[in-house]
Amino acid sequence: MQTVFHLTSDDPEQQQTVLTIAENLSTDDSVEMDDIAIVAQAGGIEPLTAGGDGSDTVESLLADGFSVKACGNTLDLEDLAESDLVDGVETVPSGGGELTRLQDDGYAYIRP
Repeated sequence: MQTVFHLTSDDPEQQQTVLTIAENLSTDDSVEMDDIAIVAQAGGIEPLTAGGDGSDTVESLLADGFSVKACGNTLDLEDLAESDLVDGVETVPSGGGELTRLQDDGYAYIRP
């Protein structure tokens, strides 16, 4: 199974909730996961920035094999460069486009 989490909130508590739910899914022995992805855009980009609130959790998820993707449109709007992101975060042209592609590839969509 494959799941993608959509991270859009600028609320640090909501961001941590999304990251924790994704992490909990990876340790749930009742499901076999092939991939867990997180796509961040709009206000949800903060945890993906180096030194941002939640960046430690993002680093841990990347080390555990998660796919973490940042919306290129959001980076442009926020005047952020790829070098501002946690090492290992992938940039995609648009969050909406990436979510559409992943869902077309069979990923379950979760937006807590």
